[in-house]
Amino acid sequence: MAAVENRMRDLREDHDLTQRELAAALGVTQRKYSYVETGTQPLTDELLVRLARYYGVSTDYILMLTNEPR
Repeated sequence: MAAVENRMRDLREDHDLTQRELAAALGVTQRKYSYVETGTQPLTDELLVRLARYYGVSTDYILMLTNEPR
């Protein structure tokens, strides 16, 4: 599932955010977010939805099921 983690990192970097800044916006610790972004821990449904809402993209986009953000 490395592609999903890459998409997560790319979205974060495209928005000029650090892991700490994004984690705070999502209501998780930087460590938790880092584990998910690096694939150490699985992406939960709850965090997936938070990410999609934060970035204004579809969950399918984050999950690499489409290349269309919306």
